[in-house]
Amino acid sequence: MEMAEIIVYTTNYCPYCIKVKQLLIKKGVEFTEIDLTDNDAERMRLVEKSGGRKTVPQIFVNDKHIGGCDDLFALDAKGELDSLLA
Repeated sequence: MEMAEIIVYTTNYCPYCIKVKQLLIKKGVEFTEIDLTDNDAERMRLVEKSGGRKTVPQIFVNDKHIGGCDDLFALDAKGELDSLLA
């Protein structure tokens, strides 16, 4: 079974980024972290990709924008995250 491609945009000073990464690690899924700390070019790409969002974390699963920390935890609370990550 092929795993979902998960990309998490973060900064190195964001507590919500840490929470998101911890949840994904707990779920046992691999993800790519793109650190936007001092990376304006990558941040501009995120703004384009996410429809204008500038905050981190921003999470994408198979190129679908999931949202931020609250969105990810809400999906988990509804029991919808595991199937999305599979």
